[in-house]
Amino acid sequence: MLTLLRNIQKRLIIAIPAIMLLGFAAGLLWNPAPLKQWIVPLTFLMVYPMMVNLQLKKVIEGGDGKVQLVTQLLNFTIIPLFAFLLGKWAFPDSPYIALGLLLASLLPTSGMTISWTGMANGNMAAAVKMTVFGLIIGSILTPIYIKGLMGTVIEIPMAKIFKQIMVVVVLPLVLGNLTQRFLIARYGMAHYQKDLKPVFPPFSTLGVLGIVFVAMALKAQSIASNPGQLATLIGPLLALYGLNFLISTFVGKYFFNRADGIALVYGTVMRNLSIALAIAMTAFGKEGADIALIIALAYIIQVQAAAWYVKFTDRIFGPAPETTVRDLMLEGVFSLHLSDSLNRALKLLAEEHIHSFVVLDDHEKAIGMLSTAHVLDALAAETPQETPLSDLTLEPVLFASAKSPLKEALTNMKRSHEYKVIVLNEQNAPSYVLTQEEIIRHMAKK
Repeated sequence: MLTLLRNIQKRLIIAIPAIMLLGFAAGLLWNPAPLKQWIVPLTFLMVYPMMVNLQLKKVIEGGDGKVQLVTQLLNFTIIPLFAFLLGKWAFPDSPYIALGLLLASLLPTSGMTISWTGMANGNMAAAVKMTVFGLIIGSILTPIYIKGLMGTVIEIPMAKIFKQIMVVVVLPLVLGNLTQRFLIARYGMAHYQKDLKPVFPPFSTLGVLGIVFVAMALKAQSIASNPGQLATLIGPLLALYGLNFLISTFVGKYFFNRADGIALVYGTVMRNLSIALAIAMTAFGKEGADIALIIALAYIIQVQAAAWYVKFTDRIFGPAPETTVRDLMLEGVFSLHLSDSLNRALKLLAEEHIHSFVVLDDHEKAIGMLSTAHVLDALAAETPQETPLSDLTLEPVLFASAKSPLKEALTNMKRSHEYKVIVLNEQNAPSYVLTQEEIIRHMAKK
């Protein structure tokens, strides 16, 4: 199932329209009313997995205050104001659809902000912080903006919106962070990064598809009676995303360096449509389907636009700087100490499905590595499994800073004929092991 969901996640540009058609057909063939009971469970399925992988601790890291401030100013001034005026002009007789356009503009950034920034060789650390700040600020300001801008046209259930934000944002955020902390404490950062972290996003995608299906099923009869309605939604959405790209590209290109500029673009253009959908479907009753319809269509435009923009980033911002070790690494190292036994090494290699691990001394300093080949040699020599690792022959290691150019790491590998590099953090502690296989995979993607 995970493989299927991951394949769907990579093809959202196809999956979203397909699920919309399925929902539309289901709403015409059967009574969609019972589907309403699935809105809250699907909402939680959509949001909670996203929150598990959110790196809240990144917020306290400094160094990019200017780009963070400008990004959030764009996110909560120009973009929502334009969305409000656009909705008022394009949908004068459909205030709930106009509200959907506004709602999408008020919840910036998502996990895809980080992903697309990375693909375009932007500042991923800044993108992570933009995602966290956008989520928190958007959760606070969304009810206030909606009430202030749309409160004279339609009744805004402020208490219900705040309650639903607590349910679909704050509660999953808290539970997700607790889950992340538990998993890292229980299994270690390396295991979390390698095996656990990739499990969550596909389930969030499943929740998105479920909510889109329900929204389309509930609106099917209305759309069938007025088939031109969908076409009228596309133009305003294209205008919203088009202006967003133009403004953010101008600001990013002329006021920031390449990496920060790209992060700013994806930190403003990518909207958290999942949470916008969740609020629409849970806080506005039967009108929620009207609001959700335009948000569901925004998925199609957002994914396609982000993918195309990546292709033009080098032309807009100039060529990417030299690849560094940091560009290939995750956080986390599988390690044991010299005092650990050969038996413990066997269990680590077997349980984690890895080929080697770092060996640390009593001061947490990396002094070598032990591979499956060395362990098998020890077993072939009938070395007792209680033997401490200090009695075994370790592989010599190469060290590199995360900021080191990848070319430098490759040169050192070639010179020493050692093809694993221990990456050191600012405290000179091992934070990752870069292997020849990862370098080959990275180069193959270029």
